[in-house]
Amino acid sequence: MTLRRASPTRASLAALALALHGPAAAQVGPAAADAGAAAPARLTSDAQRETPGGTTFTAPSGWTVSPRGTSAVVLEPEEPDSRLVLIDLPAQDADAAVAAAWAAYRPDMKRPLKIAVDRPPRNGWDQRRLYDYETSPNEQAVVYAVALRHGSAWTVLLVDAKEATYERRAAAVALVGQSLRPKGYRRESFAGKAAHPLDASRIELLAGFLETARHELGVPGVGFSLIDAGRVVFEGGLGVRELGRPQPVDANTLFLAASNTKALTTLLLARLVDAGKLGWEQPVVEVFPGFRLGDADTTRRVLVKHLVCACTGLPRQDLEWVFEFAKATPASALALLGTMQPTTRFGEVFQYSNLLAAAAGYVAAHVLSPDLELGAAYDRAMRTQVFLPLGMRATTFDFARALKQDHASPHGEDVDGKQQLARVDPNRTVIAVRPAGGLWTSAHDLSRYLLMELAGGRLPDGARFVSEHNLLARRLPQVSIGEDQTYGMGLMVDTTWGVPVVHHGGDLFGYHSDMIWLPEQKVGAVLLTNADSGVLLRRGFTRRLLEVLFDGRPEAAEDVASLAAARRASIAKERERLVVPADPAESAKLAARYRSSALGELRVSREGSSTIFDFGEWKSPVASRRNDDGTISFLTVAPTLGAFELVAGTRDGKRVLVIRDAQHEYVFVEG
Repeated sequence: MTLRRASPTRASLAALALALHGPAAAQVGPAAADAGAAAPARLTSDAQRETPGGTTFTAPSGWTVSPRGTSAVVLEPEEPDSRLVLIDLPAQDADAAVAAAWAAYRPDMKRPLKIAVDRPPRNGWDQRRLYDYETSPNEQAVVYAVALRHGSAWTVLLVDAKEATYERRAAAVALVGQSLRPKGYRRESFAGKAAHPLDASRIELLAGFLETARHELGVPGVGFSLIDAGRVVFEGGLGVRELGRPQPVDANTLFLAASNTKALTTLLLARLVDAGKLGWEQPVVEVFPGFRLGDADTTRRVLVKHLVCACTGLPRQDLEWVFEFAKATPASALALLGTMQPTTRFGEVFQYSNLLAAAAGYVAAHVLSPDLELGAAYDRAMRTQVFLPLGMRATTFDFARALKQDHASPHGEDVDGKQQLARVDPNRTVIAVRPAGGLWTSAHDLSRYLLMELAGGRLPDGARFVSEHNLLARRLPQVSIGEDQTYGMGLMVDTTWGVPVVHHGGDLFGYHSDMIWLPEQKVGAVLLTNADSGVLLRRGFTRRLLEVLFDGRPEAAEDVASLAAARRASIAKERERLVVPADPAESAKLAARYRSSALGELRVSREGSSTIFDFGEWKSPVASRRNDDGTISFLTVAPTLGAFELVAGTRDGKRVLVIRDAQHEYVFVEG
């Protein structure tokens, strides 16, 4: 699945004095709205707009657009706590442009800069530089800036938001950011161009790109395959299954594919629709009367197609099944859904729900085997209805079986950025919700699935596996996720480059993957990696595939190298404020045991000089950090687990540790 952990570790930069001098600008903050400015406009649909300086962008439906002064535009969602600001101004450099933009919008913005990184020139911009700012976790704030230069003119995007709103409106923020271009810029497009065949020389180009990129990112192993004109033209691997061991990755090496499981789950649904056992437009409660969400109205409105559309208004709420999974079952996962409330209107925005996607698989399995336990029914359904007919003979949801075979082990960076072998055990959290992300598969096996997709639902022998109508129904847009990207049913369609690219990423602890196909060109690819840094390979690999097919501008290699450098810089900066092992004086203030009604028990222990947080299902040493507001955070630092942050405090006279995702707060109370 695509798993987002707790609030991301806030970088631990020392505060930098921004002795930057930019040109004077009219104040554009909320308290200084120009009396003669145009009236704010609440949009009823996405709309093309320009900044005063001529930069073009797309403003999101439902947002208010307000010109401010002579140089700025302010965009606000319906929540009053967040805004995006676009400011045009002259400046000597990016730093000066950003300093002047903040001075114009919020003269009181005194946050320390966390990190500033350059990105390669793209989309008509001669220079791009990103700035991220320190926030304390209890603020629950997202603050960053992007400086863009075309010629001598700068456009600065300021983001000043609350985490909950930013999470809910992430697709809209992406729409604005992705659509920012200098006036008159014409985008690169491969529409109407014939694709080159993936011959030996082009396969070598793609393999060489992956080999260089994986070294830059520190990824131990990569499994990948390439499909062209109805056949697999390459399948194999690069690197090793596990650091310190010589066994190479090959075409049959198993990886956790995570959220790439969703597309195969919806393929099962498509076959059931073909068989007349359910319908895309059928209410789920008719198929599975026990289906319940925390909101009765949303429960009634959810149709079968909505289970994997990320469009119901139900938010990402992963911590409750990530922390408490030792005794979890498919039935308990569905029961957990019954406690969850929507945070946006039905169909309004993209909000990803792994539990709803899991429900899709279990509902389908129940239709086929109503007398079987849900997990057993799902495993049987996928084996008999999907894996065996497609020839995916090694693919499994069985951890024990996978770990006895040729498999890749997970890896993640330690606090100093060194790649380390990680434990696979935390990934067992996915077992109870496996239709959303529990698939162990290989480049060879996943290619069997892509061959069927590219053949319009037919098997290699020409036999019809699923109707083309219901196969393609899974790609129809259910909700927007950016400027040129839509989400269907467990599949994304991206038309950024003028040709449809169907894909879906997958992320679990130490495993990151993608599967990609171009329906019009009959080309496909599988990418499987065994390190957290592998997530940065995905977009670059897709771009490189398109470059090779269509003689596109060579951008992918530079993009990945830039991302790798930014990742290293970010880890190094975060390390500066971490105390590792955790400060013994602060650790001594902790209770020995805490409990959360939603996340279970947390035990605090010592191993030598290290403080250990043990959540039962998994444990990790922790670092400590003093935040700018004086609070103390404890952060898990085990490889692949280094993003869970708990803030120490007191409530009602008891010691507590507070952990949050973007929209929810969970409190561990001593005792």
